[in-house]
Amino acid sequence: MNDIKTIGIVGLGALGTMYAELFTRALGKEHVLVLADQERTERYRRDGMWYNGERCDLNYTDAATVTEPVDLLLFTVKFTGLPDAIETCRHLVGPETTLVSILNGISSEELLCEAFGDQGVVWCVVGKVAAQKEVNRVTMFPVVPPAGEMDLGVPAGHSHAHLDRLTAFFDSIGFHYCLPENILVTMWSKLLCNVGCNQAATAYECNYSVLQSPGPARDTMLAAMREVLTLAHAEGIPLTEEDITMWTAVIDGITPTNEPSMRQDSKAHRKSEVELFSGTVRRLAQKHHIPVPVNDWLYETITEMERHY
Repeated sequence: MNDIKTIGIVGLGALGTMYAELFTRALGKEHVLVLADQERTERYRRDGMWYNGERCDLNYTDAATVTEPVDLLLFTVKFTGLPDAIETCRHLVGPETTLVSILNGISSEELLCEAFGDQGVVWCVVGKVAAQKEVNRVTMFPVVPPAGEMDLGVPAGHSHAHLDRLTAFFDSIGFHYCLPENILVTMWSKLLCNVGCNQAATAYECNYSVLQSPGPARDTMLAAMREVLTLAHAEGIPLTEEDITMWTAVIDGITPTNEPSMRQDSKAHRKSEVELFSGTVRRLAQKHHIPVPVNDWLYETITEMERHY
């Protein structure tokens, strides 16, 4: 398998912009393609993107004009945009293309496996990132390590070839990553956090300061997390109450005036990842016949908010 020399990035949210900047600096503009359809590509070129106050010099590329597969294809869209992103870039996936989704939740890797087969998919979860996006301006707040933490792995029984290739590339450019013992446990743990934190902040229209203080928003956040914990056990994922304690400590340590990404989407009247969070919880709850009243309320509250955008 050849080394990674060409990268395609689909989606310019906060993380997509950060990775596009980072990889462009490492490989050069000609080797990192910011992929989209023709209309979106023209808008990127016209309006530009700003990263931490500076205009980005990125290779905005109409995916339809690219004829050769890329070595690494990174999906950084919202969950609602993933099916369209897959179709936009389907022709760019070859036998040796490594596929990575940095989407939250536990569903996007399954969609990539369905579309392209499971051998090229490296499972991923991103954490320790604080960012804000307003229209075409992205601000990343100082974190350690500087680009956050990317946890990588593959489920038991999957080939490690693409994982090894990806980590070799990251080593070559000095990009920080972690290899947890069980990537599925790590992804479920992050889902637990997002289901509680992101959705409570959105439903109660608040920043972290409210989640950090006793009251209905914090109570809802913790109760939603415990529903995920129950479902994880039903799915054979060994989460514990310690996961809730750990994530609560992380949330309590965030700058109080910051806001989770889902709350930012709601304020900007963008469709949220509610289907990825409480939507996933509700589907699994139905499968296992487990009541999830808190996530039912969050789902109904947030979807009703979005109907009025």
